[in-house]
Amino acid sequence: MARRPPTKPRKNASQARSRATVDALIEATARILVREGFEKTSTNRIAEIAGVSVGSLYQYFPSKEALVAAVIDRHNDEIMQIVRAAFVEVAEMPVEKAVRRLVTVAIEAHHIDPNLHRVLAEQIPRSGRLAEVEAFNHEVHALVRAYFESRRKEMRKIDLDMATFICVSAIEAVAHNTVLHQADMLSDKTVKVLVDETTRMVAGYLRPSA
Repeated sequence: MARRPPTKPRKNASQARSRATVDALIEATARILVREGFEKTSTNRIAEIAGVSVGSLYQYFPSKEALVAAVIDRHNDEIMQIVRAAFVEVAEMPVEKAVRRLVTVAIEAHHIDPNLHRVLAEQIPRSGRLAEVEAFNHEVHALVRAYFESRRKEMRKIDLDMATFICVSAIEAVAHNTVLHQADMLSDKTVKVLVDETTRMVAGYLRPSA
């Protein structure tokens, strides 16, 4: 069985100059992944695009897989910052209005560099970042579950854990598949229709019977 390449950084960048080098390497990796794909990505090519020596690259990252993992971590962090801010924003909103905002944010968050998002979706399993992605998923579920608990009186009688799973899965599927299959064709009008229809689906599922 082939040995799996290391995916953890060799060391953390603590000084400004070191952080700038790491940032340049991660940004170069992202650009090459989008333009040329994983198989054509190499440490030599990353170092060239970043404007640093291969020796400097290996001071911080042991392999191209480690750099891809760093790109995944940074991309997920950017998305989660937006998601966390959205839940602060909707905390006092009624259910349907909150759902609409969360659907909008989910689609917007998935459109942070959609070409990169598509590539990274393929690379997460081989990068060893499944556990980190799962941690983000658990956090999203916890945020939704807490919001539903605070709005229980506005919803039909339903198991909140099941409701959380169904609603998160539905919104994530729409946002994710939009990026994977429709990102290049989306207009503002199409996005509005997606938000309207997904909100109608999720809010209708949660709404008490007449």
